[in-house]
Amino acid sequence: MALFLTFEGPDGGGKSTQSQLLANALRGRGYDVLLTREPGGTPLGERLREVLLNQSGPPMTPTAMALILSAARAQLLNDVVEPALSSGKVVIVDRYVDSTAAYQGSGLGLDSAIIEQLRAIAAPRTPDLTFYVDVPEDVAQGRRRGRDITNRLDVETESFHRRVRRGYEELIAAEPDRIVRIDGTGTPGQVHATIMQVLVPILEAPKAS
Repeated sequence: MALFLTFEGPDGGGKSTQSQLLANALRGRGYDVLLTREPGGTPLGERLREVLLNQSGPPMTPTAMALILSAARAQLLNDVVEPALSSGKVVIVDRYVDSTAAYQGSGLGLDSAIIEQLRAIAAPRTPDLTFYVDVPEDVAQGRRRGRDITNRLDVETESFHRRVRRGYEELIAAEPDRIVRIDGTGTPGQVHATIMQVLVPILEAPKAS
């Protein structure tokens, strides 16, 4: 069955781990799954990811960052996501358009009208379901500090990360049927089990005739 799933959350929340666990679990159930990430997922996207996230690279305005993200996103949608959905795959993307709204919008102050214009151009496909893996800020902060590799957003101020979290809260309030909050404070297995509790009824629901 074709299904478009995305994972969102604060840096250090565990969404990348959960997206991989979900892909493995669905493959074990016999689903044809494609797992990819943003920015990235295509040769162009991976090059743009290096430019965008390299903390030793040149400074960027929020508008420039959003444009780079949108270019990578448009390529990913065209080359990877849409063909996979057309062939009936479950597509899981680690970050998507909500990240731009939260990070470049709420976090860095980019006007929401610009973000919506870029969304319409680069990402007209809306996810069927988005999992927001949520942990308290002190937990996310500790995980970010424990990483061997950081990017330019990891090393932003704590007030920036608080603004990002508020941005996600606004997104959840605006689209509660699409964005599902998942408590990410348990073990990876416990968090994964919660995600499966949400998803399995959708997978097993009778198809409309």
